[in-house]
Amino acid sequence: MGLRAVAVCSEADRGGAWLEAADDSVCIGPGRASESYLDADALLLAAEVAGADAVHPGYGFLAENAAFAAKVEQAGLAFIGPTSDVIRLMGDKISAKAAMRAAGVPCVPGSDGALPADPARCAEIADEVGYPVIVKAAGGGGGRGMRVVRDGSDLAAAIATTREEAFRAFGNAELYLEKFLELPRHIEIQVLCDNHGNALWLGERDCSIQRRHQKLIEEAPAPGIPREAIAALGERCAAACREIGYRGVGTFEFLYENGTFAFIEMNTRIQVEHTVTEQVTGIDIVREQLRAALGERLSLTQRDVRTKGHAIECRINAEHGFEGRPSPGRLTQWHAPGGPGIRVDSHMKANADVPPHYDSLIAKIVASGCDRAECIARMKAALAEMRVAGVAVNTGLHRFVLDQPAFREGGVSIHFLERALQGE
Repeated sequence: MGLRAVAVCSEADRGGAWLEAADDSVCIGPGRASESYLDADALLLAAEVAGADAVHPGYGFLAENAAFAAKVEQAGLAFIGPTSDVIRLMGDKISAKAAMRAAGVPCVPGSDGALPADPARCAEIADEVGYPVIVKAAGGGGGRGMRVVRDGSDLAAAIATTREEAFRAFGNAELYLEKFLELPRHIEIQVLCDNHGNALWLGERDCSIQRRHQKLIEEAPAPGIPREAIAALGERCAAACREIGYRGVGTFEFLYENGTFAFIEMNTRIQVEHTVTEQVTGIDIVREQLRAALGERLSLTQRDVRTKGHAIECRINAEHGFEGRPSPGRLTQWHAPGGPGIRVDSHMKANADVPPHYDSLIAKIVASGCDRAECIARMKAALAEMRVAGVAVNTGLHRFVLDQPAFREGGVSIHFLERALQGE
């Protein structure tokens, strides 16, 4: 696109391979995230020093922080994402659900707004929704700030514990309550919008292979769901984006059970798994995200969006796969797989360090093929080809999932992996 890219890094990330790919780089502080990647003032100072015109927030850290987006806007820079007001609206799970209900997007049954302080009223709400229920933090994310409650006798304690955790983790003690679905799938709708009232949906993803609410494998399209049901849901999501004035890329997340979709949250950023949607649609989603932030109209219409073939992504983490325990250290060997239909997105190279301060994701392997069976075969070959030493990686866990008959059949629930690991 002819844009000059300036990367930021912490002291722990000096020498990172992605810094070599950028036109320039700026160190913004120590390894601790609170003193670097989460320091809004340091990021804005780096943008000023580099002469930047825009800020891309990436996947995590401040990517969905409305206060940071507002600071970027106030500094006269383009925030590559929605406006701070929209991030604030959709970042609070309570206001997000209210906005989606108003837009006609189906939601999980639950409390109408935040849970009150009165335990008796909370018990009444839970009884009205029906057990089991799940108590969630309004400002939560990443699998934190939630408790499943199967009996009314446990409700008060679950609310108290989750409220304290929510305040400590997110600075927001507000909670809400939803019906807990026993065996749902996690289905996402990718959207793309500009500042001119155009909103598209780019198909769906199935992200049901999770452990402790963290995604491990994603695929597109979702196996076994009628295409007309997906199309109807996608149109509702696009219409909701037009109603709230959404700009850029975003993802609507749903639970799907017994033929019914129920909205849980919206991610107001690019997602790790956007790659599988790119592979099956041929659309460079990040390019469109940048164009939208620059004020340009989308370069395509809904009629141009076509899904072809299948794609599966495996998240390669530096961790002891079956335990889920992080494994930071120095990569003494790094060989990424290749071959037909294989895409690898990574910031790693031999002799690079995997710091203990951040998420353990070190690569994404994406397999594409004419159908799901071909994707699985190609992914198994790619995982076997990958060579990593110096840190543990979770390739064995991925092979375990790919070999499960239920996964190969398609359509497993979000609890599948944890139950499979327990031998169920």
